[in-house]
Amino acid sequence: MKKQFDYIVFIGRFQPFHMGHKEVLDKALSLAEKVIVLVGSSHQPRTIKNPFTFAERKQMILNTYGFNSLSTEFNTALNQLIIEPLQDQRYSDQSWTSSVQAKVEGVMTRAVGWSDKPLRGGIIGHEKDSSSYYLKMFPQWELIEHSINEEVHATDMRKLYFESHIKYLSAIVPVPVYRFLEDFSKKSEFLSLVKEQDFITGYKKSWAAAPYPPTFVTCDAVIVQSGHILLIKRKAEPGKGLYALPGGFVGQEERIEDAMIRELREETKIKVPAPVLRGSIKAKEVFDHPNRSLRGRTITQAFYIELEAGKLPAVKGGDDASEAKWVPLSHIREEEMFEDHISIIQHFVGKL
Repeated sequence: MKKQFDYIVFIGRFQPFHMGHKEVLDKALSLAEKVIVLVGSSHQPRTIKNPFTFAERKQMILNTYGFNSLSTEFNTALNQLIIEPLQDQRYSDQSWTSSVQAKVEGVMTRAVGWSDKPLRGGIIGHEKDSSSYYLKMFPQWELIEHSINEEVHATDMRKLYFESHIKYLSAIVPVPVYRFLEDFSKKSEFLSLVKEQDFITGYKKSWAAAPYPPTFVTCDAVIVQSGHILLIKRKAEPGKGLYALPGGFVGQEERIEDAMIRELREETKIKVPAPVLRGSIKAKEVFDHPNRSLRGRTITQAFYIELEAGKLPAVKGGDDASEAKWVPLSHIREEEMFEDHISIIQHFVGKL
């Protein structure tokens, strides 16, 4: 029997995939010939907010609907499901919307072939708060309202998980997902995330007595020469081992540009005089996405410094950096970058 929709789009991060997500997905599967699941925040490094890779989240969904790599039997739903990665675009809603549209068009072209016949599409979700604003960005698709059980909140689930209360998740995630979580909790990656959770909890606790929620001001240096960018490797949590732009917190008696020069020199020991660095500033921009940092509301001003082509200056990790190195722009990988630093770099030097 022909279904109401040719396809329905379901967007989420699924960190992890839980019973609330399954309820929505079940509804979409009952209404559409194809359901396109776009897994947000793909290709990002592991953090306590995004602990699982795209491949792991895809497998959670497939396992929930009966996939078994050792069997040739597949649940009927698997023939309807199309699961694709979706990258974040923190500072450009239009770029993100365009990427969603392009992804869906590409998927449907592969799924049904080229046809002049218009396809009826929908997008499923619930306009619960400001985080659901994206549902209004696709007027070409019919909105299918379907709320997620409010007792299931992924943020609380992750907190329980990293505080070793996994047993409480057994009733709110599908059995295959629970098994995955059990197995993952025995891996070194889990232990690293627990350390990050402990750091973030302690960090926020230290500010709990402040009369108002704190807003932090930081600075970052995007310094480029001869097709290379200067990056550091973080020495401690959060983001231990990830690559980042040189930078840090602005001191109480500093101007932001002065703080940027100081942090740049402290973390990289770059052999370039401060006046040359200042004279090579080509642009600056404020990056203020409310969720850009796990530590809390953090606003940064980034400075784009372009040095004259030639031999790359000597650098060495110092202060909060375990390493400083010049990296070819073509070698930057989002899954290795701290917070929104890939977005900051792309703002100044274009898509990588």
